[in-house]
Amino acid sequence: MLSTDFVTGAPNWLDLGSPDIPAAARFYGAVFGWSFESAGPEAGGYGFFQKDGRTVAAVGPLTHEGASPAWTVYFQTPDADATAKAVEQNGGTVRAEPFDVMEAGRMAQFTDPGGAEFAVWQPAAVQGLEKTSEPDALCWVELHAGDASATPAFYRSLFGWRSQDMEAPGMPYTVLSAADGDQEDASFGGLVQVQEGMEPLWVPYFHAEGADATVSKAAANGGSVVMPASDIPDVGRIAWLADPFGAPFAVLQPAPRSA
Repeated sequence: MLSTDFVTGAPNWLDLGSPDIPAAARFYGAVFGWSFESAGPEAGGYGFFQKDGRTVAAVGPLTHEGASPAWTVYFQTPDADATAKAVEQNGGTVRAEPFDVMEAGRMAQFTDPGGAEFAVWQPAAVQGLEKTSEPDALCWVELHAGDASATPAFYRSLFGWRSQDMEAPGMPYTVLSAADGDQEDASFGGLVQVQEGMEPLWVPYFHAEGADATVSKAAANGGSVVMPASDIPDVGRIAWLADPFGAPFAVLQPAPRSA
């Protein structure tokens, strides 16, 4: 389960690259009730999505020519430089060398051997997201991998992740957990083989109190429905969406917990 007590390898930050930040803020504000707070003039348009006064994600302009609007998942690291070396040694690509983000922390951006992009955050003044696993906040991340059988070993070499295979409706599914603590409690995401016609990517899931209502809000505000809401036994009701610029994300209405 995602929490804000971040450990090595757990998702600790999330940001959106968008060609129109004000329009993106309006869309996600309508869908999740998020507000937008600029990080200041020195941040080049970057800012924070907040819910109830706490940061749930961030957004910034597209920084590379030809880049597509997308969400980027960041994972906790105690040493971004060491992680960058491990990425290269294990077949990944360093897209952005480690660099300091003012006094906030140190980050780097990578592509795994299968083609999925991700990043790391080495905290300093900013530890990470301030709200997770609550309504309208990040609750799960999912990798649609270019090679689902080989990919766990790559991430294990970086973060020590544990994995557990299970059967999901229509496909094998691997649950990912951080290295420390009870494996079930430390789980934060999943891994599946990317479907034909899709590019490998990490997909953020946001907690929705009502998945169908959230789908309706997204569609009414210029988003698109990639996969309509459907029930997954023992998990909950999920849907895949895309914002008005095509950035994919998902929502999860968790199944009630057994007494």
